[in-house]
Amino acid sequence: MSVIRSQVIGCGSYLPQKILTNHELARLVDTSDEWITNRTGIKRRHIARDGEKTSDLAFEAAKAALADAKIEAREIDLIVLATTTPDETFPSVATSLQARLGMTRGAAFDVQAVCSGFIYALAVADGFIRTGAAKTILLVGAETMSRLMDWTDRSTCVLFGDGAGAVVLRAGVGRGDASDRGVLATTLYSDGRLHDILYVDGGPSTTGTTGHLRMQGKEVFKHAVVNMAAAIEDTARQARIAVSDITWIVPHQANQRILDSTARRLHLPLDRVISTIAEHGNTSAASVPLALDVAIRDGRIRRGDLLLLEAMGGGLTWGAALVRW
Repeated sequence: MSVIRSQVIGCGSYLPQKILTNHELARLVDTSDEWITNRTGIKRRHIARDGEKTSDLAFEAAKAALADAKIEAREIDLIVLATTTPDETFPSVATSLQARLGMTRGAAFDVQAVCSGFIYALAVADGFIRTGAAKTILLVGAETMSRLMDWTDRSTCVLFGDGAGAVVLRAGVGRGDASDRGVLATTLYSDGRLHDILYVDGGPSTTGTTGHLRMQGKEVFKHAVVNMAAAIEDTARQARIAVSDITWIVPHQANQRILDSTARRLHLPLDRVISTIAEHGNTSAASVPLALDVAIRDGRIRRGDLLLLEAMGGGLTWGAALVRW
C-alpha cells in the first residue's frame, strides 16, 4: 500500500556575520574561554547586528533552501516558521517572510515551542502533507536569541547565538515502511509544570516588555538527557526501527555535555551525533536545521541515511523526528 511522505528536497542556512568569541565575552562578564568551553563546548556564537531582524535571517536561509531545492517561491503552498524571537508581537515572522519571498498564495504562520520549535513545526508540516492539505512547504527555524539575553548573567549569556535554517518539504510516495524516503515518524511532548526552570521574565500581558531569559541549568540538564533519550526511543519504536539503525542524530545544540550524555544513554557512538555547538552556540529553534545543513554541506549526511532530529526547550517542550534522507 502506498502512502504520502514528506520528503526534504532542499536545505539552507544563514548566520549573521558578527561573531562573538569566548575571549570577547570574558571582557563583558566574569567568565573565561576555559570556563565556557569546559562546561558547554561553545567557543563562539554569531550575533545579529543592530537592525538585523529574525525575518532577515529567515529570508536568507529560505532563499538558500529554495535554491537548493531548485524551486521558486510561487511553488510553495505553506510556510511554517519556528521562532521565539519574532520581529514584532504580531504579525508573524512567517507572513513577513512570505511577503519578502513574493509568495502570493497559500498561507504562513509561526510555531512557538522555543528550542523544540523546529521539531514541532516539522510535525505540523508533515501533517499538512500527509493529509493532502499542502504539497510543498517551506519550513524555517530562525532566532535572534541575543535580544533576550541579560548580558550581566554569565550563566545564560554565554550560551546563546543567532541564526536560521530552512528546509523545503514536498509530498512524495512511499511504501509505508522504514525504507521510505522522508519523514517516517514524529513525537511531541510538553510539561507545563516545569515552566520555572527555563523561561523569559517578560511579555505583553505581564510586564509589557520583552524580558530576559532565565534558566536553572542543572535542572534543564537533568530533564534534557532523560527526556531526549526517551523521545528518541519512542520515535524509533513508532517507526519500527532499532535505535542502533540510526545513521545520524541531529540534535538541538544546547550543551555538548547533553549531547554526549544522551548518546551514552542510548549506547550510540559519539561520532554519530552531529555537533555544531562550538561554532554556533544555542540558536534555539534554528539549531537543528543549522546542524542539518552543515552536515549535508560537508558530506556526512548522504541520500538514504536515517536521521533522528531531536530537541528540548522551555515550557518544557521536547520532541523528535525520524527522517530518511
